[in-house]
Amino acid sequence: MNPPQAGFSTPSRLLHWLMAAMILAMLFIGVGMAASESSWYSLLVSIHRPLGIAILVLVAIRLVNRLAYPPPALPETLPPLMRSAALASHMLLYALMFALPLVGWGMLSAARYPIVLYGSLQLPPILPHDVMLYALLRHLHTWLAYLLFATFLAHLGAALFHFLIRRDGVFESMASGR
Repeated sequence: MNPPQAGFSTPSRLLHWLMAAMILAMLFIGVGMAASESSWYSLLVSIHRPLGIAILVLVAIRLVNRLAYPPPALPETLPPLMRSAALASHMLLYALMFALPLVGWGMLSAARYPIVLYGSLQLPPILPHDVMLYALLRHLHTWLAYLLFATFLAHLGAALFHFLIRRDGVFESMASGR
């Protein structure tokens, strides 16, 4: 099987792995917030909000980086359906990495909750106060998080499939840049 021609750039790999760790942490923090006692809830929220905004900033940087350093070509031996699935899953991941923090920010704005990043540093509201909108966005935020988790697992499964089964160099192009 033919490996990809070249690996991902160093900035691409660093952003990928940093964001993977941050997103995984966010998903677990979100689950913890939904299931925790009030003493843990405040701590988790104080981590969740700034981490979500950091992800939003990094995904914007990552998108610019992806345009500047396009990903390597997939192996020629990859069937068309798998190529389409790879493209669709990456588009969905990027859409969710943008949407979840924005929906969270909008949700908190609609509830008039402050979005504290650190100390007295707060984000301005992006939506007007509206309790019904808050309720809608809260449900949307939850379902988008479930979708992100499922997409994350599919992405991980595909990476392992390329590494363990196909052995076509796709995983290595992100893991080591080769």
